[in-house]
Amino acid sequence: MNTPSSSGGSAPPGEPGAGTVLLNEGGIQRALTRIAHEIAERNEDSSKVILLGIPAGGAPLSARIAKTLEGIWNHPVPQGVLDISMHRDDLDQRAAPQVWPTHIPADVTGKTVVLVDDVLYSGRTIRAAMDSLNDFGRPAQIQLAALVDRGHRELPIKADFVGKNVPTARSEKVTVRLKEFTGTDEVVLERGGGES
Repeated sequence: MNTPSSSGGSAPPGEPGAGTVLLNEGGIQRALTRIAHEIAERNEDSSKVILLGIPAGGAPLSARIAKTLEGIWNHPVPQGVLDISMHRDDLDQRAAPQVWPTHIPADVTGKTVVLVDDVLYSGRTIRAAMDSLNDFGRPAQIQLAALVDRGHRELPIKADFVGKNVPTARSEKVTVRLKEFTGTDEVVLERGGGES
């Protein structure tokens, strides 16, 4: 998800809260390294791969994966940010959507676009991302990488690359804290937070 919520997402700056740590800094780094290697294995033509992070949490994760892929493929990997704010299906429930700048580093038409998000939950964020991506061209293929898959899909969407699968209850919250925002890397499961 792209905002802090009980469904999951990147936490705002602040102190780490109570809960069960699912991934610490080392765990996140290992998960992202594994995802990068899986992306490299799946995509033989590295020149056609573009990574796009979904704000907020997916953007820094996408940048980290791109850096690892650069080491694997020995060339820079185009990496950008794809805002989904105006394509969400809950716009009528939000007073004012938070809009992030979109940066598409290259023409996506005919390319393999890897969407990167921090937490995969209902699938609605990814549907919005695919709708948003259509505004910029027609990729040959769209793949999905998620740091955490917590289940509870409402749409037929499945990640191609997952850092950690975490069975959760709907009442639980998965919070991703990243150094880029909080100075800390960790994924925490909090219980009894209720669903937003």
